[in-house]
Amino acid sequence: MMPAEIVLNTHAVAVLLLTALALFLFTRDWLPLESSSLFVLAALATGFQLFPYTSDGKTIHAVDFFSGFGHEALIAVTALMIIGHALARTGALEPVGRALTRLWEVSPKLSFLLTLIVGAALSAFVNNVPIVILLLPILISVSLRTKTSASRILMPMGFATLIGGMGTTIGTSTNLLVVSVAVSMGMNPFSMFEFVMPVLLSSMLAIMYLWLVAPKMLPDRVSALGDASPRIFSAALHINQDGISDGKTVEEVIEKTDQLLAVKYVKRAGSDALTLPSRQLTLRSGDQLLVSDSPENLKSYEKLLDADLYSSDTKIDEDHPLQAEGQQLAEIIIAQGSPLLNTSVAKTRFADRYQLVVLALHRAGPQSPQAVADIDNAQLQLGDVLLVQGASETIAELKQQGKILVLDATSHIPHTEKAPLALMIMVAVVAISALGILPIAISAVCGVLLLALTNCLGWKDMAEAVNAQIILIVAASLALGFAMLETGAADAMAAGFVYLTADLSVTMQLSGLMLLMAIMTNIVSNNAAAVIGTPIAIGIANQLGMPPEPFVLAVLFGANMSYATPMAYKTNLLVMTVGGYTFNDFLKVGIPLTLIMWLSLSFLIPVFYPVG
Repeated sequence: MMPAEIVLNTHAVAVLLLTALALFLFTRDWLPLESSSLFVLAALATGFQLFPYTSDGKTIHAVDFFSGFGHEALIAVTALMIIGHALARTGALEPVGRALTRLWEVSPKLSFLLTLIVGAALSAFVNNVPIVILLLPILISVSLRTKTSASRILMPMGFATLIGGMGTTIGTSTNLLVVSVAVSMGMNPFSMFEFVMPVLLSSMLAIMYLWLVAPKMLPDRVSALGDASPRIFSAALHINQDGISDGKTVEEVIEKTDQLLAVKYVKRAGSDALTLPSRQLTLRSGDQLLVSDSPENLKSYEKLLDADLYSSDTKIDEDHPLQAEGQQLAEIIIAQGSPLLNTSVAKTRFADRYQLVVLALHRAGPQSPQAVADIDNAQLQLGDVLLVQGASETIAELKQQGKILVLDATSHIPHTEKAPLALMIMVAVVAISALGILPIAISAVCGVLLLALTNCLGWKDMAEAVNAQIILIVAASLALGFAMLETGAADAMAAGFVYLTADLSVTMQLSGLMLLMAIMTNIVSNNAAAVIGTPIAIGIANQLGMPPEPFVLAVLFGANMSYATPMAYKTNLLVMTVGGYTFNDFLKVGIPLTLIMWLSLSFLIPVFYPVG
């Protein structure tokens, strides 16, 4: 029998059903996160406009659900995103990278530990995406020089930055959201370093695990940088008119490659349809063979078959030669803030803009045949890798610009004369907020203004740094949290949680809430889990007659434990692609790490925030 305190009105039931649907949609690959977030906003606004809700004389207006776009947490997240992009763009962290590179040559084991600590420490103040982008080429370069597997160190490094981000109120967007929502509900604000001690103590255990244990649990996978043979790329071989492959059967073409060529699909001339190849199929001029192989083999097939590597229907011609003097292959990873993210090679006019030819596309997980057949028009996703070819000077210049992450087995880091200034602005933003002079939302906006006035970052660069997906998921999550709070749905869920855990101690209830958030954040968006969980946490505290701070921290810490799946956090996707990891690799290493952080923080939160 449920307790009498759990009373749900029609609007609360509708909000809970919409929340369940939203969490389901957030996990669907076939629906962009931006679309599902906008659906949530539209559904809330339309529903409350058509069916107004009034309680205690107060009416919720439909336009109130759009207030998330002006919420101080979203403003702070966006501004800090831009500042973090400026640090990466100007190379402000270059001295850190150079120092770590030198240390790796002295003692790899101790240097790996220091890399984990430095990555965690920097991520407490800067979004971890530029930190991961800083460390990726360094660790790849070190692994190539020492002939060791990068796959044993990349995932631990990525996880270390996630752990470090838990330590301050500005370490992650999740922290900012939880703190802001809690304050808007009447809780006293946390100072910037309010909960650094429990995170620091639990991080010591986690870092030791990532340093000593995790590398032994990960498989040896040779990086695709320098030696690209383990990395399989997909590309289209175009049959040329009157070439040696024109008029030959698929079987004859395969014979010319000593049976090495594996044809997955055939795209016939004048048709967009993809067909499974018959070995007796006669090839005609204009046909395309969709194949997957190493970069070296793809280039070899091009010569053997007198065929051209194609990306979409544009032939690689004399303006973009593949065999010119000084040409080299390079791999470009689609990272957060990249001008290629969520667009296509064709739309960005990549060949004309960068003077590089796109040869192939690598995407972690099952690849879409249609995307492979039309590389130019395939929408590029976070973690995708493009195989490109061009003049070595062009590739070096592209890397030096810092706009695109080039993984070419070197440890050069973008650097401009604005780097010290960008770093000083970031330090000032953090210091002003830490000292309580200005809230982080205001100091960060002032920092962005200074970046613009000092030309550290142009407005176009700032636009590229702002992630529409994050903006929409944050706004939608804030709207859901607002609806749950105002309709009483959050209080009802809190009462249900207290009822189900009534036989447990308060410490166990706190621990259970954190574990629930940790599970949710690995399945749906961590920001959604945080914003939905915060009003429930405060409701639980009110039901138990306890201070809200420890329960809010349980939500904050749990929502940051994005270790068990590659899609749980964007940097997981980056290291997954570069390290060649599988979904099971994340489960194998991430679940024990989650247990370490959950158990240690379950013990430490009541120590620093007594719950009776």
